[in-house]
Amino acid sequence: MRVLFTIFPATAHLHPIVPLAWALQNEGHEVRVAAHPSMADAIARTGLTAIPFGDNEMVRHIVEFNSNPDKLDTLNDRLVLRCEPDEPWHDAWLALIGAFTSYTPALDELVEVCRQWRPDLVLWDPLCVPASIAARTCGAAHARFLWGQDNVGWLWERFAEREPDTCPPMVNGSLDWLMAPMLERHGMEFEPELLLGQWTVDPRPDSWRVPVDLEYVPVRWVPYNGGGAVEDWVSTPPERPRVVLTLGVGGRGRLLFSEAGHPLPDVVRELATLDIELVVTLPASSFDGDVPDNVRIVDYVPLNQLLPSCSAIIHHGGDGTALAAGTFEVPQLVTSVPFWAEENVGRHLTDQGVGLVVNPAGLTAGVLREQLSRLLEEPQFAKSAVAFHEELRRRRGLHEVVPVLEELTARHRR
Repeated sequence: MRVLFTIFPATAHLHPIVPLAWALQNEGHEVRVAAHPSMADAIARTGLTAIPFGDNEMVRHIVEFNSNPDKLDTLNDRLVLRCEPDEPWHDAWLALIGAFTSYTPALDELVEVCRQWRPDLVLWDPLCVPASIAARTCGAAHARFLWGQDNVGWLWERFAEREPDTCPPMVNGSLDWLMAPMLERHGMEFEPELLLGQWTVDPRPDSWRVPVDLEYVPVRWVPYNGGGAVEDWVSTPPERPRVVLTLGVGGRGRLLFSEAGHPLPDVVRELATLDIELVVTLPASSFDGDVPDNVRIVDYVPLNQLLPSCSAIIHHGGDGTALAAGTFEVPQLVTSVPFWAEENVGRHLTDQGVGLVVNPAGLTAGVLREQLSRLLEEPQFAKSAVAFHEELRRRRGLHEVVPVLEELTARHRR
């Protein structure tokens, strides 16, 4: 069968799909990845085939966040959810509707892609809603592929169960405002599957899933963080515990030290007083002054290359980073700047005994050093990391999920 992935234009949204895309190709299926033209080279480097689409002003604005850190301070926390029963949701719903509009101008292009290539299955990013409509126009089955907590599913249930008389008019009319112009052009009426997919592929642990009544296809998270030759220092066993500090490749995590009011160099120098080898995956330009002898500053190194030799990781609470660390049995220290579900990731990890959390409001160089020292010295964290690894390993493997996708595609294709 032919499988078309459609992704949001960001590295953090490309990397999660790569292992499944290759699993499908390895079983003889044709795979393409539809994305903004700026992603074409990154897609090609994964060995997959790109179909460029959606080069409009709204998407170009999003793309700038990948390459221009100065744009990060315009991001906010309106999409952050804990997904608790009495949690206010109106503002987050409206923010989500706004996020969806980024790709609505690209609908006609995506429809043309589907009509020309004729996929049997479209696997789409939860933020790329026009993909479901494009799939419908060519009769393809379609499903979402999650890269994080299912905020969309949780918000949809709040919206669907709302009492319209008690909701602001803007909330009541928001879905029609988003969907009607797209649907009318193609003679369709709204169905929930156009917002949620006919099913959802979920690589996150079952215990992390938000309580919503949707069909999920669980699959094991397989870390992919880019390719390339392994540097000698990465493959050389460290003489002291190796710790990596990373703030991700997208979202607000990269704002951590400015939000906390503590310069990165001060934090790094304090951490370096521990008997560790500290690897900091940030641009060298973000570090002023002398670098301690036991600190290595690197712009980027694939975590799946580095983590097997690490004793701990300090990170921003992104799902991809947390699950990669879990795959390699690494205890975790989470310092999240909320953007989507980073606080819940930290809570899941602490509940499972895998790590500790330092909130930005309470972050100082000394506190971070103290918590990292605990992570390295108290054996229960390493033991819990092994148990978390085993939980992830028990999930359905990629080769096992391909037949499930084949069956679901045959059932839903029109």
